[in-house]
Amino acid sequence: MGPSRHDLLTVGQLAARSGLAASALRYYESLGLIRAERTAGNQRRYPRATLRRIAFVRAAQRVGLSLEEAGAALGRLPEDRAPSTAEWGAVAATWQQRIDRRIAELELLKRKLTGCIGCGCLSLTRCALYNAGDAAAADGPGARFLVAGGPAVEQRGGDGGE
Repeated sequence: MGPSRHDLLTVGQLAARSGLAASALRYYESLGLIRAERTAGNQRRYPRATLRRIAFVRAAQRVGLSLEEAGAALGRLPEDRAPSTAEWGAVAATWQQRIDRRIAELELLKRKLTGCIGCGCLSLTRCALYNAGDAAAADGPGARFLVAGGPAVEQRGGDGGE
């Protein structure tokens, strides 16, 4: 037996309670993160438990999980009730590993910002200290030194600079 009509929220009510735009809710629904029932007039109605699922997805994003990863984690939790301690513990254990990795990445970023931007050139393409000859291009696109562990200056024949 599903929830009574009094336990269902309109998309506007869910948006107001969750802090997400209605378009984001529809997107979450298209990804299977949340589900709506439909009225006879084809209007969406969401069970109140959807608020918990949305809070879960937003928490997952804050620790660096993608929406796909959040969806996989949600798939391991009950849809219509609060998870048990054991159910939550299994999901939380994977989050702890992710949080530890994220902390390590942020610590590295904090250390590298001083060096990479502290020299004043503000360019990882032209920086003679960290990226002589644009050697970082071989490592792929993006801010490689900030996100991938820093320049391997000794491997590229640089003077170490740090």
